[in-house]
Amino acid sequence: MFKGPDARGRFKLLALFAIFAMPMAMAWAMVEWRLWIPDERTAHGRLQADLPMMSDWPLSGTDQQGPDDWLMVFDCRAPCDAEADRWWRVHRALGRDAHRVSRLRIGGAPGASLPGENVVGWQARPDWAQPGNLWLLDPEGRPVLSYGTEVETSHVLEDIERLLELNPEPPMARRDEA
Repeated sequence: MFKGPDARGRFKLLALFAIFAMPMAMAWAMVEWRLWIPDERTAHGRLQADLPMMSDWPLSGTDQQGPDDWLMVFDCRAPCDAEADRWWRVHRALGRDAHRVSRLRIGGAPGASLPGENVVGWQARPDWAQPGNLWLLDPEGRPVLSYGTEVETSHVLEDIERLLELNPEPPMARRDEA
């Protein structure tokens, strides 16, 4: 017969559960359906955690200008002068951070490389390598992002700048020890 205080207590308990469950439900929705995620927090490329380390790629050789350099690797289709120039311009657009990024072209004529670019070839093209793709690799050689040929150059530049900002350059003393 007396429902007043008992019902009010149950309602308060349910409201308390809802308050604590709502953030979990929203987080699950964000992960599952990519809802409410701001654009400035997402990369334009595809995350590539499943690709092998650079040392396991079947290449004729690899070069990284500095031990702490990020690496822009692009698979050159014949002819690829326009793509090579495109990625050279992105590299130059990095300004004072350009020294933190090395460029590696896979394929193409070795004598036709642009300044600061190293040219290597595939020993055997792996299944995951698409001609014209660009990969960003961290200083340890792990693929981070990949881009298809349709990507806008400004999006690649934004992603590289964001990665360099989130991963600051090591202090000079630490670089000299390595």
